Amino acid sequence: MRIIICIYFLSIYISGFAQSDSTKKINFSLYSDIYYAYDFSKPKNNERPSFIYNHKKHNEFNINLLLARVQFEEQNVRSNIGLMFGNYAQYNLATEPNWAQFIYEANAGIKLSQKHELWLDAGIMPSHIGFESAISADCWTLTRSILAENSPYYETGLKLSYSNKNKKWYYALLGLNGWQRISRVNNNPWLSAGMQITYKPTEKLIINYSNFIGEPNLIGNPKTFRHFHNLFLQSQTNKKLSFLLGFDIGSDWSLKDYKGTWLSPIIITKYAFNNKLTLVMRCEYYKDRNQIIISTGNRNGFSTYGLSSNLDFNLNKYAIFRIEAKTFQSTLPLFNSYMYANYTITSNLSLKF
Repeated sequence: MRIIICIYFLSIYISGFAQSDSTKKINFSLYSDIYYAYDFSKPKNNERPSFIYNHKKHNEFNINLLLARVQFEEQNVRSNIGLMFGNYAQYNLATEPNWAQFIYEANAGIKLSQKHELWLDAGIMPSHIGFESAISADCWTLTRSILAENSPYYETGLKLSYSNKNKKWYYALLGLNGWQRISRVNNNPWLSAGMQITYKPTEKLIINYSNFIGEPNLIGNPKTFRHFHNLFLQSQTNKKLSFLLGFDIGSDWSLKDYKGTWLSPIIITKYAFNNKLTLVMRCEYYKDRNQIIISTGNRNGFSTYGLSSNLDFNLNKYAIFRIEAKTFQSTLPLFNSYMYANYTITSNLSLKF
């Protein structure tokens, strides 16, 4: 991993002297997500449920993500580095080595063809799975879905990608260290693989399929084979109304037997009243009977559906204020050890420069 980071910085150094106007191709950006969440179950440890990793704290002002990024792109070379702080880094990278827990991304890429958009990238990269990221301002909803919280936000490895000339098709093949891993688990020799196909027939329609196949490299869970599939469709019906449909399904096997399957469908609708005010509604369901992804300690496993609605106020080109009401409902007492439902109000201010 240290070798990849060294290669990254070397690529910036070389690219910086490639031509005199290279500094014009370096972009600096800063993002902050400051939030307040109130969980009506009043958890004693002031933390939201265990399957939530963003906007985690109850009844306190906190930073979910503070991110500084540097991006460089020339005709045949590109590189990115992002350093971060906040709840996202604290909870999502808790099992990574200390040196890695502040890295949002660190990668470098080279274009393999002069005539075609064929790229090879290496390093720590945002995940190729799903339609949500850690950057709330880039997502339709203030908080992340259960689906996103329990699938990879980031990945480490090699990515070979291709886009056709009209940008309607995008393909990627990946070799990875594991399921949301920067550093591979000790004594585990296996790597994993992934694939992504994106089709954009028009500017208003996106269809995406992504998968993960191989050893997830989970601590305390060695010699496990996983195959996972994500599919989503995003469409803009008119200038005001958009919707998104998504579905995840995955299964695990050990060397001896089948361990279980989990699945999650989701639908999100967005309505823009004008350039300043947007309403978003989300309905989701997550089922993990064998507790492969979400552990509850209950023999009946995890089965929960969620509803949320958020209002977005675009204050200016840099700032968005959002407020969201969300509930999780279950037939099992999954919340605060004995409750069958969970209700939360969350607000945040996102600044993006």
